[in-house]
Amino acid sequence: MRTAGNMKHLQNENKQAAPGTMEHKIVMRDVHKSFGKNHILKGFNLEVPKGKSLVVIGGSGTGKSVMLKCILGLLEPDSGSILVDGEETIRVNAAKRDELMHKFGMLFQGGALFDSLKIWENVAFGLIHGLRTPKKEAREIAIEKIRDVGLKSEVAELFPAELSGGMQKRVSLARAIATNPEIIFFDEPTTGLDPIMADVINDLIIKCVKQLGATALSITHDMASARKIADEVAMIYEGRIIWCGPVSQLDQSGNPYVDQFIHGRADGPITSHQKL
Repeated sequence: MRTAGNMKHLQNENKQAAPGTMEHKIVMRDVHKSFGKNHILKGFNLEVPKGKSLVVIGGSGTGKSVMLKCILGLLEPDSGSILVDGEETIRVNAAKRDELMHKFGMLFQGGALFDSLKIWENVAFGLIHGLRTPKKEAREIAIEKIRDVGLKSEVAELFPAELSGGMQKRVSLARAIATNPEIIFFDEPTTGLDPIMADVINDLIIKCVKQLGATALSITHDMASARKIADEVAMIYEGRIIWCGPVSQLDQSGNPYVDQFIHGRADGPITSHQKL
């Protein structure tokens, strides 16, 4: 069972995570999202500082993916506010949504490459179909981005099935940065990779985000990745942010839920709550 002390700790931490007055690229205020009787986001508050990399950690089913989909406009919150560059993004018209999407780049968890398209066509997809860039110019940009993620230009003419998992992840990263987005989302960027390749991808994420001067928002279970790519870390639990701070303070959070999660311990408040 959850103790009164733990409940108080959760409530206090959630208050500390509430939006402040600093300059932020993304601000989520009191966001709620339910699916039937299943309440996923429960007064969710989050700030993503401009030009910084924020990593959201938390267990499966805690609301990380729903949070991301709400920001991207793939899901509409039941209530609350989501600001990007100070402008409301919920229930905007199609033209405004398209304008907003041009600011975004996305590295999907499974890569989400199109099997029937060549590598350069995958990388250039947003350029061609989103920004209406001429194909010749888009191909040149795609090859440049392919090189930026450490692949040879010859890879451009291959198909995804001809590449290893690590190479496919690099291609997905190249596609995420192809339009020079202001904000890049990373959904479990190191899933399915061995530790060495995961570290390579982490290094590339840091390099690409820095080169673009972009703001990054990632969700991950991989604590090695979180520690490496984050400027700040936030933990979500039961649909709320319960702690947020610099990655350097992660091990001194003073939050028993955070401490249990980052060290992967079976015993702790999360386990006791989930026991039948």
